[in-house]
Amino acid sequence: MNIDINQTLAIIKRGAEELLLEAELVEKLKKGVPLRIKAGFDPTAPDLHLGHTVLINKLRHFQDLGHHVLFLIGDFTGMIGDPTGKSATRPPLTKEQVAENAKSYAEQVFKILDKSKTEIVFNSSWLTDLGAAGMLKLAASLTVARMLERDDFSKRFKSNQPIAIHEFMYPLLQGYDSVALKADVELGGTDQKFNLLMGRELQKQAGQPQQCVLTMPLLEGLDGVNKMSKSLNNYIGINEPPEIIFAKLMSVSDDLMWRYIELLSFESLETIANWKAQVKAGENPRNIKVKFAQEIVARFHSQADAESALNDFQTRAKGGIPDDVPEVLLDIGSQSIGIASLLKMAGLVESTSEAMRAIQQGGVKLDSEKVEDKNLQLHKGMTVVAQVGKRKFAKITLS
Repeated sequence: MNIDINQTLAIIKRGAEELLLEAELVEKLKKGVPLRIKAGFDPTAPDLHLGHTVLINKLRHFQDLGHHVLFLIGDFTGMIGDPTGKSATRPPLTKEQVAENAKSYAEQVFKILDKSKTEIVFNSSWLTDLGAAGMLKLAASLTVARMLERDDFSKRFKSNQPIAIHEFMYPLLQGYDSVALKADVELGGTDQKFNLLMGRELQKQAGQPQQCVLTMPLLEGLDGVNKMSKSLNNYIGINEPPEIIFAKLMSVSDDLMWRYIELLSFESLETIANWKAQVKAGENPRNIKVKFAQEIVARFHSQADAESALNDFQTRAKGGIPDDVPEVLLDIGSQSIGIASLLKMAGLVESTSEAMRAIQQGGVKLDSEKVEDKNLQLHKGMTVVAQVGKRKFAKITLS
């Protein structure tokens, strides 16, 4: 491997929060051989969103630099439940849940990673063989006092929240994964720092060279405040339809856009610097956002889908009707139906009260004409294109 250390470090540190220890990583890189880059994922949810991909993108950066990625699926530790950031003991997953979620992970990550440079490993391969004696030996490698240095454990202990004994094992098992895999570098979120450093500690005790640790920030969701999360409905799922991904990315604020680009785009640092210069010189940030949104849609779907999503977005922005409006046949059971009930039956709103609010706010259209009469009646035999807000459309036929 012929490498430029400074250029390599710039790529590795791009968007990262902390690198421990940089001097050690430089020495590893100078050897000119592919490094073993580890990142662990507990298969607790089968669907990935862009927040999850921050770490996977960084793995791809390492692959592009010629290194070997160990994509660790924590099928064993997933049955314990990662206590990181939790205020209460987390219920463990069943073996069947872990297997199903792990399969979904494997299918999704190769939309980002190079399959030929990725080794998917399961920590049950070595943790199952530890047995009771091995577990006790591992537990003896660290004190309770040291475990209570972890912020979430400390908070739970001080507030008299229960901490199960098996939760203390989680950092030890994650650290032992690094020993089993002989990892040179481990990646994780900022909330995983304690666990990542545990790998260094256990490698030292095992007489191995210690891994370097690279932490990545937690990506804010669409609200620009909270961590991206499905439970907060501020997420962008990588399996969502292309037009939804595109529209959600276009809704990101101009300031937050740069953070998304830094953590999620595969464009070069030089290209991004050029984009910033263009915006500073007067370019509309929306034009940069379009390029970025197309890149992300193309990554998880296709270039054709990216072009179609852009066309769909532009049509909606102009108040037009998209070409792919879903068709709905409604049996209304009478000669006429009120507009609010129509919108609910067509699935465009959750309730008639929501429909009334949307009409009052000017967010409902029929055949591109704004609806102002909340008592509007539509009759059997009619076909109309109904729109609620900017994204929800349905071509409705009443029978």
